[in-house]
This record gives sequence, C-alpha cells and structure tokens, in this order.
Amino acid sequence: MIEAGEMDVALDELRWLLSGCGEFIAAHVLLGKVARAGDDLPLARGHYGAGYQLGLQTLRRAKMPKPLLYLQLANQPFFEAGQGLVWSLEKLGKPQMAEEIVATLIELDPSDPLRLRSMLDELRSGGAPIINLSPRFPKRVDE
Repeated sequence: MIEAGEMDVALDELRWLLSGCGEFIAAHVLLGKVARAGDDLPLARGHYGAGYQLGLQTLRRAKMPKPLLYLQLANQPFFEAGQGLVWSLEKLGKPQMAEEIVATLIELDPSDPLRLRSMLDELRSGGAPIINLSPRFPKRVDE
C-alpha cells in the first residue's frame, strides 16, 4: 500500500495492526518511515523509538545476548527502528542520544551493517566529505 502511494489506507492498516499487537516492531518502523516521509520528525521519533525500546526491553530480559546480528531476519526490524531513531534524534538536535543508540547497536552487531557511524557523519557534515588528517601528522616525539 505504501509503495502504491495509498498512504491513508496504509496508515489505517498499520494502526489497526498495532491496536491488536502494540509490540509489533515492524509496524512501528513502517509508521516511522511514513512520518519521516511526511516531515513529521517528532512522530517519526516516536514510532522509531517505540520499536527500538520494545526490542531493547526484550533483549534486556534475555540478558543482552551478543552478538545479535542484523543479518538474522528476525533482528532487522529492531535494528531498522534504531537506525530511524538515530536519524530522527540527530535531525531533532539530540546528538548525544543518537550516539548512545549507535553505541548500543554496534555493541550488539560490531559489523555495523547499517553503517550507522557513516550515517551520523554524513548527517553532521551535510554530505560534505570528511577528511581525516591525523594520520598525515604524526605526534611529535617531544610531546
């Protein structure tokens, strides 16, 4: 429905799904994407945040198993909720909160398959390339 541009129908269906199962992370992710497309950043943050928190609560009950790989199909909605939440928080001027979520997600899957650090760098630089000059200038011996 979303791909066909039937946003009102898609929203009604997603809300109906959540009314029967409020812990359906994938539905929160889709509602976050719809809100993001509509430039409603607070609503996007709310849905992405709900999905992320639901997954995090489940992981905490399971004593934070690691690694938790994004490549596992069942884990993807949680990571995508986290990715959307990081994006939303950064856009809303909450970089410290975004960093905390990135750190948690990378701790769970160190391969960073969603390239969260790169996404943050791009958001913060406005798309301008980031050049690391530190390897070119080694520390002085007398420091």
